[in-house]
Order: sequence, then structure tokens, then C-alpha cells
Amino acid sequence: MLHLTTGQLETWLAQYIWPFIRIGACFMAAPIFGARFVPARMRLMLAGAVTLIVAPLIPPPQVTTFSAAGLVVTVHQVIIGVAVGFALQLIFDALAMGGQLLSNTMGLSFAFNVDPLRGASTPVLGQLYMILVTLTFLSLNGHLIMIEVLVQGFTTLPIGTTGLGANAIWALVAWGNQLFAGALAVALPGMTALLVVNLGFGVMSRAAPTLNLFAVGFPVTLIFGLVIVYAGLPSVQVAFVDSLETALDVLSDLMTASSVQ
Repeated sequence: MLHLTTGQLETWLAQYIWPFIRIGACFMAAPIFGARFVPARMRLMLAGAVTLIVAPLIPPPQVTTFSAAGLVVTVHQVIIGVAVGFALQLIFDALAMGGQLLSNTMGLSFAFNVDPLRGASTPVLGQLYMILVTLTFLSLNGHLIMIEVLVQGFTTLPIGTTGLGANAIWALVAWGNQLFAGALAVALPGMTALLVVNLGFGVMSRAAPTLNLFAVGFPVTLIFGLVIVYAGLPSVQVAFVDSLETALDVLSDLMTASSVQ
């Protein structure tokens, strides 16, 4: 007859519950996995499936599950998981912000649509960029790479009472500038080209003061903007791939630096 003690049950629970919390927190904040159209039950099922594969390969932490130290470990796992998802989500939000800046310049600031990823209204151009980079992310197996980085983090940053250090947290905060740097990298070329177009209309208004610039300038600016967007799609994709590689390097350094402290 099989006899189970309380200590054995706590050891098995500790071996599975904390990896599940870290992975589940990452899936709640990560791009695509954390989208509103993905049901919470589906995220929990994915987190549970990954945990069943990963947990037996991780040495069980020497911490009592139901204790103050266990609560500290739980908080650390939530922070680590959210940090991984947040670092990747930033590069997606940078593209959406860049699309919004370019939309305002080319006269599409009034064109909003519901974003299925967040359930909020976003400019159509930003949504176009989001669809493009989402398909690029999936085609490059970015979701699998994200899971791989998360799983490797259990080796470089094992489960314990020490989580992300101060240097790692500040590095994550510094990575937040990617939201603005990525947006400018996407929108600045198009905004510069449209600025030249607007300067041309300024010269025309001085040469022909009776010309109605609102009637002529808006459709011309819109057409030029659409041409610029079409010509700039490959560069947007390249910029996203570069940002994705940088984000994965930041996550690897983040886990390694935290484990050294």
C-alpha cells in the first residue's frame, strides 16, 4: 500500500507550483499569449503543459511551500515571469506607437479600429504594423524561442528566495526606452518624407495664395503617406527582427546577471 507523507506532498507541490507560477506570469504578460482573444484557460493550460515538461528537470527548491519564505519565492517568480513578458511586449508596443505617430503626420489620426490584441482602439496603421510583426514573430518561431529563454532561466536563475537583483531591475527599466527608440525608428523616415511634402505645400501657398490647401493638400499627403508606408514595410520588418534579437540578448543578460548577484 502506498503511503504518502506531508513532506513528500509539499516537495512535489514545490517542484511544480513555482515553475508554473513563473511560466504562467510570463504567458499573461507576453505578446500574443497575453492577448485578449486568448482565453485565460488556454494560457493556464499552456503554462501547465510547459510546467509538466520542465519541472522534472529542475531540482526541487529547499524551501517550505507554506511559509513566509515560500511566499517570498512566489512573489519573485511572478516578477521574473512578468519581466520576461514585459521585455518582449515593449518591442510590439513600439511598432504600434510608431504607426500612431506616422498616422498623425499623414492625416489618418481619425482612422481608429479595435485592436484584438488589447481590446482597445488603435490607429489602423499601428494595427497594420502589429499584424505584420506578429506574423513575423510567429514565422521566426519567436514564441518557441521565448519559451526556450524562459526555461533556460531556471538554470541561470534558479527558484529561490533571491530573485531579480537591483541591477537587473534597473536594466529592465532602461530597456523601457526601446518603446520610444523603436517608435522613432519606424516613424521618423516617413515623418521626414512627409515633412518635405508639407514644405512643398508651404511654398505653393506662398506662390498661389488663393489655392485651397485643405482641399488639395490632404489627399496628396494621404497618397504620399500610403506610398511611403508601402515602401517602408520591409524596413519595419528588419527593424523588428533586430529589436527582437536585442530583446532576447537583454533577457539572457538579465537572467545571468541576476544569478551572479
